[in-house]
Amino acid sequence: MKVITIPYKPRPLWKDIIHPALDKYRFAVIVAHRRYGKTVGMINELTKSAIKNTLISPQFAYVAPFRNQAKMIAWNYLKYYTSAIPGRKVNESDLFIELPSKHKNAVGARIYIIGADKPDALRGTYWDGVVLDEYAQIKPELWGEVIRPALADRKGFAYFIGTPKGQNQFYEIYQRAQRSEDWFTCLYRADESGVLDEAELKSMMEDMTDIEIRQELYCDFTASASNVVIPIDLVTEAAHRLLQEKDVQGAPVILGVDIARYGDDRSTIFKRQGLWVDEPLVYKGLDTMDMAARVIDAIIRYKADMTFIDAGVMGAGVIDRIRQLGYNNISEVYFQGNALHEQRFENIRAEMYFKMLEWLKSGGAIPDMPELKSELSIVEYKFSKRGKIILQPKEEIKEKIGKSPDLADGLALTFARPVYPRLKPGDPGYGRKMMCNTEYSIF
Repeated sequence: MKVITIPYKPRPLWKDIIHPALDKYRFAVIVAHRRYGKTVGMINELTKSAIKNTLISPQFAYVAPFRNQAKMIAWNYLKYYTSAIPGRKVNESDLFIELPSKHKNAVGARIYIIGADKPDALRGTYWDGVVLDEYAQIKPELWGEVIRPALADRKGFAYFIGTPKGQNQFYEIYQRAQRSEDWFTCLYRADESGVLDEAELKSMMEDMTDIEIRQELYCDFTASASNVVIPIDLVTEAAHRLLQEKDVQGAPVILGVDIARYGDDRSTIFKRQGLWVDEPLVYKGLDTMDMAARVIDAIIRYKADMTFIDAGVMGAGVIDRIRQLGYNNISEVYFQGNALHEQRFENIRAEMYFKMLEWLKSGGAIPDMPELKSELSIVEYKFSKRGKIILQPKEEIKEKIGKSPDLADGLALTFARPVYPRLKPGDPGYGRKMMCNTEYSIF
């Protein structure tokens, strides 16, 4: 039998620990420093799996946040390391290689290079194995809604790889994996792996900030967490809280409405009553009239005491239409408008997020939605030239996670102003003021 030698010589940790572990575990999270060799190791793991798989037409994918990034990082590696396999085909336009088929009249095993910004390439098919690189920058719903179900048919594997960048969804899945016997996890720091020699490591550190060193070299998930408004641990805890009706009884019903600004943005409607938040209503592609109708429907259905609406680019038209139809228990919110505590916050957007932080600390419960949790835990703050708290611009967040934080903003809007329930004669507590639990001492 002819022996085919692939030009791959795994580093000791890959040879002795990681590759053997991946033979045993279906799911894995590998946290490692920059220049550790994550991509090369995973490309060869996919190649080995494709060669050994005996099913009809196996399919594997290496997924990075963006297609151009995936192509730059992994495509040349894939072509190089599979070049020694006789009969291997290369498709440059669709970025996949195909190995000779083990079954008559069927295509052979394929390994695709895919960007998470083009998710349609992952939908509607099965996968025998997927590698997700830099998962922190990939939309969280891609895993739960697309990839995980596609692995079920043929018991495919999934490996998450990356370098820490704050306490986000990559951190969350690493934490969850550590608690499961069905997952393999590992974390390798630059000063422990032996990949970078001491002189090179020292040289790199001279050109990096303290936070960059802690993140990129020491794999510290908390490195950039010092300026994150809401820590991922708090968000995760809030998503698992259960409340009873008595916990919110008497509290006003508040709606927060974030209006989509651009093509891929979503309009969201959140209902909050005291410490409880319902799963939001999410819409895409609605015009002003349609969105106004959805908001009115929510006001009626939930018997909202107050509705706070984002008055940005598209919000003004929605607000005008709702008022034309006679609904006045609404309030426009300009994210750059003045905060109630002007001496502390640069604008109301920053104030709303910090009120939301205190609400979560006091026992607030949120829906267990990966996308919402990711958005809430990604927002950072800093201090303006006037010494006031200001949040990271939406544009920077969108660049980081590939989308606008519409869910987080929708929930934050429920904290825009204090709200009192509009009690009627005969209602419990009528005649005395009851205020929603939105005002906290944040000083």
